[in-house]
Amino acid sequence: MQNNTPVLHTENLTVGYPGDRESGGPVFSDINVDARSSELVALFGPNGIGKSTLLRSLVKLLIPLSGKIYLYGSNIKNYPANRIAKIAGFVSTETVRINNLRVYDLVSLGRYPHTGWMGRLNSHDIEKVEEALEMVGISELKSKYINRLSDGERQRAMIARTLAQDTPVIVLDEPTAYLDLPNKYEIIHLLHRLAAEKGKTVIFSTHDLGIAIQEASKIWVMLHGQIFQGAPEDLILDGSFGRMFEHTNLLFSKGKGEFRIRREPGTIIGLYGPAPERRWTRNALERTGFGVAENKTCDTVVEVVNTDGNRSWIIKQGETNISFASIYELCSYLKPSGA
Repeated sequence: MQNNTPVLHTENLTVGYPGDRESGGPVFSDINVDARSSELVALFGPNGIGKSTLLRSLVKLLIPLSGKIYLYGSNIKNYPANRIAKIAGFVSTETVRINNLRVYDLVSLGRYPHTGWMGRLNSHDIEKVEEALEMVGISELKSKYINRLSDGERQRAMIARTLAQDTPVIVLDEPTAYLDLPNKYEIIHLLHRLAAEKGKTVIFSTHDLGIAIQEASKIWVMLHGQIFQGAPEDLILDGSFGRMFEHTNLLFSKGKGEFRIRREPGTIIGLYGPAPERRWTRNALERTGFGVAENKTCDTVVEVVNTDGNRSWIIKQGETNISFASIYELCSYLKPSGA
């Protein structure tokens, strides 16, 4: 059985910036969270709430205003910078544009805490650099200059630098910010594997809730004045995600695990048919402005038919039946005039 002692935990932590209310002050208070070995932890919350401030505080790039942060049972205020660098790696969202610096050289900088003041790489260091490049899929770019990379390639290089650092704790501030959808999933799944297979503690902030729900062991949810933590499924069931935007036009669907625009349903349409097609037909009808009842008793009913992969959508209004070959055609026909 796995050791349940937290690798990192906070006690009544307040993060922010020193100074008065105009130049600094608290950003978020009363933070009590933890992360354990082999866990991928996603930090989720609205813009400006303090996610980056919290992450920077966890690796001692910012000094907490009050409270405590513990790494392996010791208060990080007692750790010198070189000790922190061997325990926790950090990837920021800041854009790195340095002329005449190649990808390999950037990734090699991750080995600096292990090489001493001379900065010379031995065979073990080189192995770690090559492994990091391969893990994020940029081995073929190692001779390319950083300032000639795309945003996504540059972000992968920054992640590789931290992987080469080979710390037991990895903290990343929006690591998928510049990546397209397939690469977002690939990078977060890589982080999931690092946690699960290498026993690392990986903490990352994200706005991609769908990916976090699928991959994270735990999610920290920052709301205004409150922070919650738990398995994604726990936070779905207890309404934590729904509370994030309860005063906006968004709502969180527990059934689908996603945010949706609040819509006032119009005419109710009955719907029945096989499950996959029925789900996406309902999605389209609700987006078009209809309410949906999954039964056959409404004045207007849509039946979805799937015969050996040949799909059709049949509108039934009294004795009249009209068939369509796609959801698009169905919704175009039903769409109210002027909509």
